[in-house]
Amino acid sequence: MIIKKLVLHNFRVFRGTHEIDLSPRKEKGLSKPIVLFGGLNGAGKTSILTAVRFALYGRLAFEHLVNNQDYINQLNELIHNGINNTQSPKEASVSLTFTYNKDGKESEFTVIRSWERDKKDQLFLQQDGEALTELNYDQCQGFLNELIPSGIADLFFFDGEKISALAEDESGKVLQTAVRRLLGLDLVSKLRNDLVIYLKRQDAKGLGKNFQEQLIQLSQSKEMFSHQAEQYRFEADHIKINIETLKADIRTQEAKLSAQGGAFAYTKAQEQQKVNTLLKEKEQLEKEIRQEFEGTLSYALAPTALSKLLAQLDAESIIKQEKSVSKELKLFAKTLSKNLSRHYAKIETEVEESLKKYLHDHLKTAKTNIIFDLSERETSAISHAINNDSAKSWQTFNQARNKLAEVEIELENASTNIQRAPDDEQLLDIFKAVRELDAKLQLETQKYIALLLKAKQAKQNELNCARQIQKLHDQHKAEYGSSSAIEHAQETIRLLDEYAEALTESRVQTLAANFTQAYRKLARKEDLQISARINPQTFDVELVNEDSLAIQRKSLSAGEKQIYAIAILEALAKTSGRHLPVIIDTPLGRLDSKHRDKLIEYYFPHASHQVIILSTDTEVDEQYFAEHLQAHISHSYQINFDGAAKSSWLTTGYFWEQRCLEIS
Repeated sequence: MIIKKLVLHNFRVFRGTHEIDLSPRKEKGLSKPIVLFGGLNGAGKTSILTAVRFALYGRLAFEHLVNNQDYINQLNELIHNGINNTQSPKEASVSLTFTYNKDGKESEFTVIRSWERDKKDQLFLQQDGEALTELNYDQCQGFLNELIPSGIADLFFFDGEKISALAEDESGKVLQTAVRRLLGLDLVSKLRNDLVIYLKRQDAKGLGKNFQEQLIQLSQSKEMFSHQAEQYRFEADHIKINIETLKADIRTQEAKLSAQGGAFAYTKAQEQQKVNTLLKEKEQLEKEIRQEFEGTLSYALAPTALSKLLAQLDAESIIKQEKSVSKELKLFAKTLSKNLSRHYAKIETEVEESLKKYLHDHLKTAKTNIIFDLSERETSAISHAINNDSAKSWQTFNQARNKLAEVEIELENASTNIQRAPDDEQLLDIFKAVRELDAKLQLETQKYIALLLKAKQAKQNELNCARQIQKLHDQHKAEYGSSSAIEHAQETIRLLDEYAEALTESRVQTLAANFTQAYRKLARKEDLQISARINPQTFDVELVNEDSLAIQRKSLSAGEKQIYAIAILEALAKTSGRHLPVIIDTPLGRLDSKHRDKLIEYYFPHASHQVIILSTDTEVDEQYFAEHLQAHISHSYQINFDGAAKSSWLTTGYFWEQRCLEIS
């Protein structure tokens, strides 16, 4: 995969439209994989990474989104705010163009996401310049998830926070999560804090008897209501754990459904109904076309021959008219001859011969032979059929023919979508599991809300008692405190361990070998030479030194931890077998100079065939840029932020190579 172009429109700090060329270029036949972005903190480096992830995954690019309204609120946050609300844009979009080799064939895809404020996003997908109009929103997203699964992409598109979290994680849980995600498993973990409130009652021995009795009664009631509120809240927390577990299970099933073509399966019945309707429409159109062929349509298929026919009929009509006139003239010549013979015999003979000669010569010049010998009515009927009826028949035929072509294209697209959908039997278990889990979720949610309402009422009753107690004494007040403890943590961890399945030994060994190779490439000579042992059942990663002795992560220096984290990410990406670009946001912030040297020299130029680095001027500084990276940099950009306008724009060149060419 190669990301060729990213287009931002009113996206976060980028106001207006910004088109960014990300294709790595070659120089003298040698590839230069690095595209370098420079920007100060807050300029918009993270916005570039966020735009790529959002274009590909939409809602899946954000964590902890419970419902559609949460997603819409997140979309609103992505629209450029502007100087004030009156000048803020109402819509935004991101467009990502990339090439991807699937099944041995390379195609170019363009993903376009656009959205308006307070509305859900629209998703459009193009392949090799052709819009995939046969795919709806869910089908487009499912298609993208099939190309580049979001769990795998997390290993290639990451920021400094991910590296820091992995480096500081002494428990190894973050790494376990990454390993499980690489192998296609989800980590279900939830630790809940169960709060137990213990109230301390005021020593009321010094109060009067009546006050003491009232205080005891109110204190007992207050304690009872407090216990009820605790109990309801305790039960609600347990149900909340069940709700989160059910949600995680639903997401797991939905991911399986999407991976197996579930988006197409949802619309399979609709596509089948569409095919039936189109087949009926096709049959009707073919019937219309046959009816036209039975009429005068054939006249429109031979315009040259029929033009000659009409010319012949017109010529024959003229010949017939001339012969009729000739007959009349001959009769007239005889009558005239008789009248002239009484007085002028000689003239009579000359006139008659002249008329006969004229008629003979005139008829002799007419070269047309009478072939068809049709009447004027028959000639007129044929002429009308050719000149008028056939034109109308052709128009009707042409409309039906074009509509038939459109129907056949729609039939082909619908049939393709049906073929993409798996058999119902393949998804029946998943559909059934999702329905059962959703029913359980609704029931648990209703229980959770009811318990919260009860806890709220009990708490209100408790507060009312506390107010009445306060009124009974002036010098003393009830003291109560609260304590909380984390319960069920060990049990939850145990359940997580039980949930893990055994993985193939070879894959785990490959990951460990890749980590060892990556770490030794990046570590300094004086650093610990560590490798990894991975438990194939629990995915626990144990670090060992060159003597195969286990070492604690907390014993590593800060630089070793960062190198360890980057080596793990490189090993995970390499083990995944995916040839994806690497995007790194602010990767050097916590490294010392020697570890930076290693990373700059041995990781960035070779991390992938395309490496997009988002850096500050203190990370990739002038020396690193000139002495280590410049030979591997295809091209670079600087992100400039205007504090007055609260927006950013890009110029070509890095901090020390500005050419001040604004990107439109």
